[in-house]
Amino acid sequence: MYDDDPKGRRRRAVPLPAMCIAPLRWHRMRQAASASGIAGHVFATRNGRPVEPRNLYRSFTRVADSAGLRVIRLHDARHGCATLLTAAGVAPRVVMEILGHSQISITMDVYTHVVQDTQREAISHMDRLLKRRPGRE
Repeated sequence: MYDDDPKGRRRRAVPLPAMCIAPLRWHRMRQAASASGIAGHVFATRNGRPVEPRNLYRSFTRVADSAGLRVIRLHDARHGCATLLTAAGVAPRVVMEILGHSQISITMDVYTHVVQDTQREAISHMDRLLKRRPGRE
């Protein structure tokens, strides 16, 4: 569950890629086995308290830098997820639900450029499917 939605203060289920499930379960087991009995937060200090946002960002930038990735704002990772989903042809309404936007217009305003690129790609597929056969006009 997503613990805090900054806009609506509501809890909601957030779908995760299958490749994230096993590492998160391992992390939860490790937390439960620790001396402090940390539980309930993915990102917690050694004494079980939520990590301060600045400290989380410092860790995030260290990991990104050590992996040779461009350092971005943590919030931009959310935008990256939406951009990848939209570019993969996921319906905007589904992207909206994953992001937790209350209205489709919010999703579409932010990711319209990706939808337009996807539409151009779809039309080029249509061109290939419908291209003229020799001798026909």
